[in-house]
Amino acid sequence: MPRLSVVDPATAPAPAKAIFDGPLKGKHFNIFKGMANSPAALEAYLALAGALNKSSLTAAQREVIALTLAEANGCDYCAAAHTHFGTAAGLTKAQTIEARRGRMQDPTLHALAAFTLALKEKQGHVTDADLAAFRAAGFNDGHIAEAVAVYTLNLYTNFFNHVNQTVVDLPAAPALA
Repeated sequence: MPRLSVVDPATAPAPAKAIFDGPLKGKHFNIFKGMANSPAALEAYLALAGALNKSSLTAAQREVIALTLAEANGCDYCAAAHTHFGTAAGLTKAQTIEARRGRMQDPTLHALAAFTLALKEKQGHVTDADLAAFRAAGFNDGHIAEAVAVYTLNLYTNFFNHVNQTVVDLPAAPALA
């Protein structure tokens, strides 16, 4: 049971209704119904997500960050959502599980998952060695900036879902053995 009010897109106050009828048309997920208690909070999510859709990181790479962080933070909602969106972005089911474990067979994706875990474990205080390993996998300074931004977006959704106890409305992510 969510701890915040669930905003019904059909009867939402004008600012939230405009968002549900516009950028979120057909995407009335529970996370957004909770965020809609504050149109500013929902707009903040949409603005950062929209900007990152233009990043040089691929959709699949952004999903690796989301999946790795969802598991590290114990966010079942985000694990489910990003398993769904990760496969839509081109990750295999096996890769979504690998990302959640933070260990991927693909060396480039593994470097991304490892960098994500370094960001979490070190609260952003990554070492020169962490950056060197990330760069050695083919990432540049722009990718580093974008990875931090994607991490931040997903940290927001992880924490929002923890506070709200958002009910998962997508198929659950597979259990990790």
